[in-house]
Amino acid sequence: MKTIDYIVSYLRENLSEKRYNHSLGCAKTAKKLAGIYNQDENKAYLAALVHDCAKNFSDEKLINILREEIKTGFLESELKNPKTYHAIVGAYIIQKEFEIDDSMIISAVRNHTIGKTNMSLFDKIIFLADKIEPNSRDEKYTKKIWRILDKNKGVIGLDIALLVCFIETIKSLVKRKLYICPATIDVYNELQEHVGDFLDLE
Repeated sequence: MKTIDYIVSYLRENLSEKRYNHSLGCAKTAKKLAGIYNQDENKAYLAALVHDCAKNFSDEKLINILREEIKTGFLESELKNPKTYHAIVGAYIIQKEFEIDDSMIISAVRNHTIGKTNMSLFDKIIFLADKIEPNSRDEKYTKKIWRILDKNKGVIGLDIALLVCFIETIKSLVKRKLYICPATIDVYNELQEHVGDFLDLE
């Protein structure tokens, strides 16, 4: 793996200031969540730090990498919303550019936007950290998620928090009249069946 200095330099060069600060906040949050759920804190920090490494690539550059370099390992439905391209490309970039070969980190980067059914605990931590980091996310929303985590201990609390995130994501996509990937609906349904009864809807 390339050095952290190299990775940080790459991120500074290829991300906007706002996106870079988001990545730092996500990394800090992921490390905190990893500590709570007994996961590798350093690995979580690194995964969250690099999760958006391709976020500021143009749509044209992203689709060219998808079609010409990656070619396989994604569904056509994932390409109907350009906002999801960067996760697939990001998982590719961290292997090619940063020489990261850890399957947990690659999976977490790959699945941090749409999600997937049967996500690992590590996947869930990175996904949630992306949604609640303090540098760019709405404070009212992040506090709501932390209250859920504090009230519901263990992995069940993490799943409830994820379900709330998916509800908000789906609502936002509908409001903006954007395509919803079937995988996102599948994850929502999986979480709803698992922890939907625990939601406080008041």
